[in-house]
Amino acid sequence: MLADDTRFPAAVYKDTVLGPLFDGSKVHFTGDLMRINFAHGVMLAEQDICAKDDMSKILAALRQIEGALNPAGMEYTGAFEDLFFYVEGELTRRLGADLAGMLHTGRSRNDMDHTVFKLQLKRRLATLLDQLGALIETLTTVATHNQETLVVAYTHGQPAQPTTFGHYLGAFIEVLLRDFDRLLHAGKALDLCSMGAAAITTTGFAIDRQRMADLLGFGAAQENSYGCIAACDYITGVYGAMQVMFINLGRFIQDLNQWTGFETGHLYVPNAFVQVSSIMPQKRNPVPVEHLRLISSLGAGRCATIINVMHNTPFTDMNDSEGEVQIAGYGAFDTAERALSLLADLMSAVQIDEEKVRRHIDESCITITELADSLVRAEGISFRQAHGVSGKLARQVMDSKSTLSQADFDSFVAAFEGQIGRAPSLGESDFRRLLTPEHFIAVRERPGGPAAPALSRSLAGYRSTLTERRTQGRKLEQSLVAADERLRAAVDRYVAA
Repeated sequence: MLADDTRFPAAVYKDTVLGPLFDGSKVHFTGDLMRINFAHGVMLAEQDICAKDDMSKILAALRQIEGALNPAGMEYTGAFEDLFFYVEGELTRRLGADLAGMLHTGRSRNDMDHTVFKLQLKRRLATLLDQLGALIETLTTVATHNQETLVVAYTHGQPAQPTTFGHYLGAFIEVLLRDFDRLLHAGKALDLCSMGAAAITTTGFAIDRQRMADLLGFGAAQENSYGCIAACDYITGVYGAMQVMFINLGRFIQDLNQWTGFETGHLYVPNAFVQVSSIMPQKRNPVPVEHLRLISSLGAGRCATIINVMHNTPFTDMNDSEGEVQIAGYGAFDTAERALSLLADLMSAVQIDEEKVRRHIDESCITITELADSLVRAEGISFRQAHGVSGKLARQVMDSKSTLSQADFDSFVAAFEGQIGRAPSLGESDFRRLLTPEHFIAVRERPGGPAAPALSRSLAGYRSTLTERRTQGRKLEQSLVAADERLRAAVDRYVAA
């Protein structure tokens, strides 16, 4: 047996666990720990659990401690186990153990910890929602300016049909709005205060849980005290929603990467976002797109780390959901800020190379579906018959290395007669018009389609939805700001007295 085997903390435990936890806690949790101290003190006095004169002294001492705290200069020595005991030690030094000890009546580090974690996530989620809203607003503006800008829509990696850049961006905007909703929903669990659960079963003291929630900026107290300590779905809910968001960002960014490639070349990235080669003079490398893909993957991975830590853990109080994993998760928010701001600025700067897009539309014959559709309407034949006529024409064009706009009208007539057994009523001028991408898009005016009336309605709907969602998201931050004012005023009443 070692001579100092009873001395806490063991050096290795101090260096590998307690020290790193303290260093992270002092940076991230000091402010919210003090908020909880102030709020709990006010509530104890209001409930006559602690004499008001005594609480005035405690709150005044807490203000002195708060003013003197310098997280950057705090070093972990092992004299106190963690940040909570460090602050309690400072309070004891000023007031003595008996008076200082009153503050901890009816609470535990357990309910305090989860309340701190929720406050931190709530604040970060509010910022994330604001950043996501800014990206959606930017994309909606870009889509509005590009309602008629042609692009190629791909299926299975091959050119499929023409659409507009505005219509394409609309699909991504809808995805991001659903990401916004998922994050808002996750925020509902963050808005439930854990204070009052104490260790896990509440307390026999007549505490006011709703008052604590109100002073700290929560919408309500979380109902079940066991769940306040054991249920970690407020963590997995947030990082699950964020992971889906990062995955959605990555899929869109991968399209951008393809569109900027030389062989496709549909998206022009301006020089401000282009790096050159150190050896090849001709190179224009739009590497911000690659960095966006990387950042999104890192973000998804960081979210997955937090979710995986929660996997297969017991439904009770546990370190697996506490300080170290909480701090590790904050990197995902930092990553999201980088991705969302870079993508917003990039999308404001890029342009579609319409000349190249139009050439590829023509070469790939992707307007041929509308010729088939139009033949059904104009000639009174079945779609399968029209598909046969149009397909034969497309194969002839591709076999001849020509383009659809150069298709021979007589070849179309022959294909029609061979399939239907009569000449078409369609004239050459209408035949040429039906093959244009403008006509293809103009007739697709059903709800959600790329035609101007339909797309305009969609974009107006996105703007309206975004305004509503951003208002909801800002309530998270506003509730915390308002609570700080209420808490300060409540403390003032006791300290001034």
